[in-house]
Amino acid sequence: MTAVRGAAVDSGRDRDRDRDRGRDRDRDRGTTGVRATARIAARVDGRGGTALPVLESDGPLALRRTRGRGDAARVMLVGAMSGPLGGDRFAVETEVGEEARLDVGSAAATIALPGQAKGEARYDVRIDVAAGGELRWLPEQLISAKGSDLAVSTRVELAAGARLVFREEQVLGRAGEEPGRLRSRLTVLLDGRPLLDQEVACGPGAPGGWDGPAVLGGHRAVGQLLVVRPEFVDKQPEPRVLAETAALTPLAGPAVLVSALATDALRLRRVLDQALAELDG
Repeated sequence: MTAVRGAAVDSGRDRDRDRDRGRDRDRDRGTTGVRATARIAARVDGRGGTALPVLESDGPLALRRTRGRGDAARVMLVGAMSGPLGGDRFAVETEVGEEARLDVGSAAATIALPGQAKGEARYDVRIDVAAGGELRWLPEQLISAKGSDLAVSTRVELAAGARLVFREEQVLGRAGEEPGRLRSRLTVLLDGRPLLDQEVACGPGAPGGWDGPAVLGGHRAVGQLLVVRPEFVDKQPEPRVLAETAALTPLAGPAVLVSALATDALRLRRVLDQALAELDG
């Protein structure tokens, strides 16, 4: 049985390498962007832990299982190629079954870059968490480099009784650099009803005032932390200011949202980490 599995893994790796070479050739010719979709599915394993029956990497989206915490499985997203570049279409689909626990992170920041292919790049994240399931989605920052054009869309569907920790951090430009164009929308449904639906647009071509005092106020790092827990129905954290440009807001549901601005990625992470530590108790 082990030999069969090994052969299947080797065959899959060969197909991945062939697919990557083909995409590299297309990118070099500038004829099209890269299309890639990675998939994760988590299920209870019947032994007090969480199994990953689906862990499907694709092109630049490489998934690796690492040591988890307790009965939770842990997956790291490792960038196998640069991107997303202009014209690329990336997607990550994650499904957490009943009572399963999954942590998802990334090995490094994602950098949106200009590319030879025309048009915007897209990065779509689709998350589904069943009743009693728990997902902690804590990737590294997304950096919008000068000349890039990226649209990010995240849709999360939670069943009643699901748990979620979702962090999103965006950095506008590298050190000393103007940002690219970035549009990001986060939509969260709980038991089929809207919990949160918000969109932000920054950089060249964004609606006027995005960098003004009513929006970013000159800050170059923006982030949010969404925590959904059934126990918030009975006792929800009180709204409060966490820092000069950060606040915790209870939502109309068993959830709280931490919104923060900072001058750089390091300061942003400190604020969000402190908020999560307090919410975790």
